Amino acid sequence: MAYLDAASTEPLHPAARDALLTAIDAGWADPARLYGTARRAQMLLERARAEVAELIGARADEVSFTSSGTQAVHLGVLGTLAGRRRVGRLLVASAVEHSSVLHAGQVHERDGGEVEIVGVGRTGRVDAEAFAAAVARPGAALACLQTANHEVGTIQPVEDAARACREAGVPLLVDAAQSAGRLPVPGGWSVLTASAHKWGGPAGVGVLAVRKGVRWRSPLPEDERERRRVPGFENVPAIVAAAAALRARSAEAEAEGRRLSALTARIRAEVPRLVPDVEVVGDQDLRLPHIVTFSCLYVEGEALLTELDKAGFAVSSGSSCTASTLRPSHVLEAMGVLTHGNVRVSLPRGVSEDDVDRFLAVLPGIVRRIRSSLGVR
Repeated sequence: MAYLDAASTEPLHPAARDALLTAIDAGWADPARLYGTARRAQMLLERARAEVAELIGARADEVSFTSSGTQAVHLGVLGTLAGRRRVGRLLVASAVEHSSVLHAGQVHERDGGEVEIVGVGRTGRVDAEAFAAAVARPGAALACLQTANHEVGTIQPVEDAARACREAGVPLLVDAAQSAGRLPVPGGWSVLTASAHKWGGPAGVGVLAVRKGVRWRSPLPEDERERRRVPGFENVPAIVAAAAALRARSAEAEAEGRRLSALTARIRAEVPRLVPDVEVVGDQDLRLPHIVTFSCLYVEGEALLTELDKAGFAVSSGSSCTASTLRPSHVLEAMGVLTHGNVRVSLPRGVSEDDVDRFLAVLPGIVRRIRSSLGVR
């Protein structure tokens, strides 16, 4: 099986595996206690916190660990809105944010708040001028913008958005889930969220960083753990492994990014040449190095994924048009591109050129067979 779904989750990095096995023995105790084994766990936790903080451009006391990237987003969005309730009730977000941002926005609306969604162009890049106008509205309390899109890989104008937010006096939450460990973290953020399993750390570790001076109040019952931001017992071994993976991926990012970008550029060029009626989506240049997404006319995405799975390829689809949702991807809809027959190929660390060659060799026949079964020639 060729695993080509790194945007969903990255295989565990060897550095994370080594750190995890060591920390399971050394960091299992309660870091809030005072005896020796607990102090050792506390030391490991704080060392990991300092390491992650350095890599994302934060202070150690600004960083808290959550149980997932989704929880980090929920706490970041709802906590900042709660802390700035007296300032206003308007949340600004791009139309292609991760569903965790949009779901937090729905909770905010049910509580009487307002959400303004800023549109994107056909490449999935947010309209920077419209974003700036939205955050300048009276009562704007928080703006949210991802570093890069999780479905099509388009890099967002975070620094432009940060400048507009700074001028308007509005904090900016940046969701760095897809880019952390792959690209430098852009500056100007007030709140930052990330997810360890996206960079080769273990699942179950998210990062929530809140800059000093940002008014933030927990939307959950208060707990003494994690700077009173995140309730519950810390998973110290997993956090240690997450920090080790982020350090290793950041060191590899430039060289591996160039290699993966060349492979995805090849897929972007070859798929439309080999398969008729295909639309490659996302920005051709301003994109993450590992993600390429395309849509095939007259083909259901789920049928295509099933056949690719049979052929030995693990890929995903931005098109969520399934029996459980009955709706296509909100990202593809916002972009105004083809939503059916969608395939997202996201290359993990160390993927081989042979895997890409095989994928390009089998894809045309699979699409042709599916179309033929539907009477499309």
